[in-house]
Amino acid sequence: MAKLTLYHAAPTRSGITRWMLEEIGEPYDIQFMSLSKGDNRTPEYLAINPMGKVPALKHGDVVIAESAAICTYLADEFPRAKLNVPIGDPRRGVYLKWLFFGPSCIEPAMMDRAFPRKEEARRSALGYGDFDTVMDVVAKAVSKGTYILGEQFTAADVVIGSGLRFGMMFKLLPERPEFTAYVGRLAQRPALQRADEKDKELAAA
Repeated sequence: MAKLTLYHAAPTRSGITRWMLEEIGEPYDIQFMSLSKGDNRTPEYLAINPMGKVPALKHGDVVIAESAAICTYLADEFPRAKLNVPIGDPRRGVYLKWLFFGPSCIEPAMMDRAFPRKEEARRSALGYGDFDTVMDVVAKAVSKGTYILGEQFTAADVVIGSGLRFGMMFKLLPERPEFTAYVGRLAQRPALQRADEKDKELAAA
């Protein structure tokens, strides 16, 4: 089996992919990146991810960047973990929507709220529309069942759950009861607990 290597810094967005790797249960290596020392700007790393950001994942000769893309790839590449919705399943469209709702709606809405423009952008100019609508849509989705797709935990929960955890931790998102209940359910997952513990050890090193 091809080797998995995560280029990782803690705490950063690459924590999303570390959680995902713990969920799939396959062995992986960590290439720790010190952002303060500029490890992410070296020619060697820029050859892996020209954006100079983490995470990046190598799987054999395949290199994937962007957290949601990595989660999608891993879920499909290791289907026995049951973290994907396979092609042909009518739920796959909804699953994909939520995988990409995180980086395309939740994160930009959160960052625009945290770092407002001098002039507020027109709603029609923003891919996510407006902050309140994003929050309402997510709150409704996470309150329908245990997870985004009901009782099946998927990679979409890793992406959406990570965004909500980060946003509430840094007071960038409202602590709506729907969000806190959902994040509380995710916090019970052993894979997330392992990922958090390993990242605490990294941060302390």
